Amino acid sequence: MDVPLPHLDRPFDYLVPEALDAEARPGVRVKVRFAGQLVDGWLLERVAESDHPKLAYLEKVVSPVPVLSPEVARLARAVADRYAGSLADVLRLAVPPRHARAERSVTAADAPAAVPTSDAPTTAPTTDDTRTAAAEAASRTAGVDGPGAAAGAGRGPDVPLDPRGWRDYPAGPALLRALADGRAPRAVWSALPGEDWADRYADAVAATVAGGRGAVVVVADGRDLDRLDAALTAVLGPGRHACLAAAAGPARRYRAFLAARRGEVPVVIGTRAAMFAPVERLGLVAVWDDGDDLHAEPRAPYPHARDVLLTRSRLTGAAALVGGYARTAEAQLLVETGWAREVVADRATVRARMPAMAPTGDDPQLARDPGAASARLPSLAWTTARDALRADLPVLVQVPRRGYLPSIACADCRAPARCPHCAGPLGLPSAQGTPACRWCGRVAAAYSCPECGGRRLRASVTGARRTAEELGRAFPGVPVRTSGREEVLAGVPGGAGLVIATPGAEPVAEGGYGAVLLLDSWALLTRADLRAGEETLRRWLAGAALARPGAAGGRVVVVADGALAPVQALLRWDAAWFAERELAERRELGFPPAVRMASVTGAADAVADLLAGARLPDDAELLGPVPADEGRERMLVRVPRARAAALAEALHVAAGQRSARKAADPVRLQVDPLSLF
Repeated sequence: MDVPLPHLDRPFDYLVPEALDAEARPGVRVKVRFAGQLVDGWLLERVAESDHPKLAYLEKVVSPVPVLSPEVARLARAVADRYAGSLADVLRLAVPPRHARAERSVTAADAPAAVPTSDAPTTAPTTDDTRTAAAEAASRTAGVDGPGAAAGAGRGPDVPLDPRGWRDYPAGPALLRALADGRAPRAVWSALPGEDWADRYADAVAATVAGGRGAVVVVADGRDLDRLDAALTAVLGPGRHACLAAAAGPARRYRAFLAARRGEVPVVIGTRAAMFAPVERLGLVAVWDDGDDLHAEPRAPYPHARDVLLTRSRLTGAAALVGGYARTAEAQLLVETGWAREVVADRATVRARMPAMAPTGDDPQLARDPGAASARLPSLAWTTARDALRADLPVLVQVPRRGYLPSIACADCRAPARCPHCAGPLGLPSAQGTPACRWCGRVAAAYSCPECGGRRLRASVTGARRTAEELGRAFPGVPVRTSGREEVLAGVPGGAGLVIATPGAEPVAEGGYGAVLLLDSWALLTRADLRAGEETLRRWLAGAALARPGAAGGRVVVVADGALAPVQALLRWDAAWFAERELAERRELGFPPAVRMASVTGAADAVADLLAGARLPDDAELLGPVPADEGRERMLVRVPRARAAALAEALHVAAGQRSARKAADPVRLQVDPLSLF
C-alpha cells in the first residue's frame, strides 16, 4: 500500500471480486480500504489461497494497465532493503504518476498483453524473425558482426558512424563483441580527452540491441540527455528509443514510460528517473559521469542511480557500464574487487589526445611570476587566453561560483560581511546593486562593519558574471558569453570568443577550445567535504576535455599548486591513479565506499530513541553526534561492507517500531549519503 509508515512495509492480502477479475492483474494500480480509509496500492501477485482467514475485497482497479513489471517490483524491493527504506517510497520513484489522458491514448489494439505472475516468464517470447531483424539493424551500425548483418532489415536511415572510436581503448572492441554476443560484461570506462562519449554509449547500446536485448542509460542532466538522444537517433534510427526525464512534463514522461512498458522500444535513456525504466530483455545498464551529485535522489530512501543500476545488473544478469572522464572511489572499488574491468587507453594515446597542461603554482612559474600565488588571473593564464584569441580560437574560463560577488567583506579589516538579521553572508548582485543576504534575502543598504565600523566593501569571492565583466574589459572587442544557472549554453561557435561558465554548464565549442582556464581552485579544494578532491578533479577534467589536443594548439591552465594530488592527476590525465589513491585513504580512515555508513538525522531525543531500539550489528560503530541544520543533530553508524544488509534492516525495523508507536519527531535515514559532514 502507498503509505509512508515503515511498519506497514509488507504485502497485504485482499479478495478480488468477480467483477474485477479481468482487470485485477499483477502490476495494476488499485484502491483498497485500510483502517477505514481508501488508500492507493499496487497489485503484486494473484494467488489461490491466503493464510489469513478473513479478508476484505479490493475496492477498485484504478487502471487496467499493468505499469509495474515483475522485474521492476523485485528491483524496488532490493533498493528499499539496500537503503533502509520502504517499498512504497521506491515505487513512487520507479513508476511516474498516472496521466489519464496519456493512458487513454493507448488503444485497445495495442494495449499490453496480460502480465504473467511472478513464477512465469516476465516477457513475451520474441520471434526469431523479429530478433534477427533487430540484430541486423544494430550490428551494422555498431560495427560488430551479427546474424544476417548484410541484410540490414529494420535499420534506420543510413547515418555515417565511425565505430572505431572504441578501438582507442584496448578492451573496447571486446566489450562491444561481448554485448553483441548476448554476454554480460561489466566495465568501468575512463574516457579520453575530447571523446564524444555519447557516440561511444550509442555504439554500446547498438551492440546490445544487436544481441536481441534492451538497454537503460542514465545521464545527469538535460544537456547530456540531448547529446545522447541525438547520438542514438543517428545509430538506431528514429523511434527506437524513449527518453525519460522529469523535465519532459507529466504527459510526455508517462507516454515514454508506457512505450517502454509495452515493449515498443528496446532502449530507454534519461536522467535518474530512468533508472527503473521497464525495459524488456534487459541486456545493458549504463551510467555516465556517476560522480555528479544529480544522480543522487533527494527523496526517500535517497538511492543513487549508479547503485540502483548495479543492483539491477546483479538481479537480471545484464551488462553494466560506468563511464566518465573522472573516476569515483565507488567505481574504483568495482575494479579492485574484480566485479568490473577497467576500459582505459594506453598512455601514448592519452598523451596524443590531451591538451597541453600547466599549473600556475609550481616553482618554475613562481620564479617567472612571483605574484602567481595570489593573483586570480596570473600572467600565464592571461597570455594563454590572449594567444588563443589571436589564433581565432575560443577560450573557456571555468569559475566555481555563479553570480556577481557572492561573498563580500569589509574593505578595512577584511571581516566577512554578515546580515544583521540572520548572520547570513552578504553578496552583491551587480556592480550597481545593493548588498543583500544570501540566506534571508534582506537588503543591507546601510551596512557598517560591526568590528571596525567601516562602510566600504570588497570582494571575497568573485562570481561568473563579475569574471565576464573583468575579462570583457581586458579583451575589448572579443565576444563574451556566460553559461550558468540563468542560461546554460549547449554550444558556441569556433571563432575567437570568451566563454565564462560554472562547472557543469560548459558549452561545447565547434572544433574545441584553444584554451581552458580553471580559476579559483581554492573554492573547490578547501571545501569541508569527503569528496572535495574527487569532485574538483571531476569538474576540471570535464572542462579540460573540451579543449583541442595539444598538437592542435589546445592548452589548459589550472590556477593551483602543481604539487597537489588532484592537480597531478589533471596534468597527467590519470583519473584512475587518483581514484586508487582516494580509495586507499578512505580505507585507512574508515569512510565509504570502503565501509558502509548510515546517517541518522533528527531531533536529539528522536535520534537517541531510534538508535536505542535498533539491534545494530555487534561491530557497528557510532560516531557523533554532530550538529545538523535547523537545530537537529546527526549520528553516523559505521559497519564493514559485509554487514551492510544487517545495518539497513536494523535501522528499518527501528524506524517501523517508532512509526507504530506514533512517535512525533521524524528521523531521516540515509545509507551512504553523499555528504557526511
